Parts: sequence; C-alpha cells; structure tokens
Amino acid sequence: MDWKIELIFVPVTDVDRAKDFYVGIGFHADHDQRPSPDIRFVQLTPPGSACSIAIGEGLGIDLEPGRQNTIQVVVPDADAALAQLQAAGVTARGVEELDWGRFVTFDDPDGNTWTLQQLPVWS
Repeated sequence: MDWKIELIFVPVTDVDRAKDFYVGIGFHADHDQRPSPDIRFVQLTPPGSACSIAIGEGLGIDLEPGRQNTIQVVVPDADAALAQLQAAGVTARGVEELDWGRFVTFDDPDGNTWTLQQLPVWS
C-alpha cells in the first residue's frame, strides 16, 4: 500500500499576502473557498508536485505563523531555483553545497522557512 503526503498546512497571518507570495514564485492556486464566514481554505501546489500546501482562516492550525520550518522540496537544479526566487523578488539563501545535496532556503512573508534540495548524483 502506498502512503502519499498530499497536503501540508502552513500558518500565515495574512492569507491574501501569502497567496500572492506563493503564486508569485510559481505555485498554482488550486482552491480558494470560504465555506462559512469564519473559515477560508486556500490550497496551493508547487509546480510539478503531488503535495500541496493549505493556508487560510479558521483551519485549526496549532502552529504559530513563522514557525513552520520543516518543509523540504526536491528541485532538479538549485541554481535555477535560486534564480527563479530572486527574479520573483524573494531573498533566498544558497546555494549551500553539502555531501547529500545542494540547498537553497527562503522565507515566506510570515517567516516560514522552506528548504529546496537538489539531490546529488549517486552513481
């Protein structure tokens, strides 16, 4: 049986600002629904990913905005990812060379930290 991660919640203070940020770096805006006056659910998917993120209001997320720092995304080219982020006006840190890959990190407007990893060639 396959287990697939499909959705990760990212806590934010301003849903519209966060949505604009993520769309600006290439995420697809899948859903933006308000099923009730106190709930808003926004789902965004990174390009080529099977896993999305959710931001919103009234979602019961117990994590404070700016405290999510555990998301790691694999990219084919760390240099190209860094250039794409910088072209979108994002201050990104990298490229850090380690034995287990090349890494770029960046923060969203709330300070949630993302890590992008280019996997090493293991052959």
